[in-house]
Amino acid sequence: MSQAHKDALAVGREEGRAVRRYLEAMEAHKPKRGRKRNPDTIEKRLQQIEDRIESADPLTKVHLVQERLNLTSELANKDAAVDLVALEEGFVKAAKNYSERKGITYAAWREAGIDASVLRRAGIRRGAGDL
Repeated sequence: MSQAHKDALAVGREEGRAVRRYLEAMEAHKPKRGRKRNPDTIEKRLQQIEDRIESADPLTKVHLVQERLNLTSELANKDAAVDLVALEEGFVKAAKNYSERKGITYAAWREAGIDASVLRRAGIRRGAGDL
């Protein structure tokens, strides 16, 4: 394998990582329905679970344990700051080449939830294959 081929593969992997990271961050931070949970409400619910777990029947206990795990993870992730601006910039740099290489259209990106202004900055325009 030539060095040029190895370099092209490395570029492709890096572009794929940039696209994946941005899509995952967008998915994780998209608005959810209902009341927003803050660390105080999560802590309050965790305390309620601890109060109930010992006296719960076995099936309820399993559900409470899973809810506790989910809430603990959510609480830990609230502290982890995600730099969406940097991830978006990485996407903007990589998306056009990635799209051309993988045959991903403007319409597909839009349906996946990518804002039109981000696609415009990335150089991805509506084309003949888009609806």
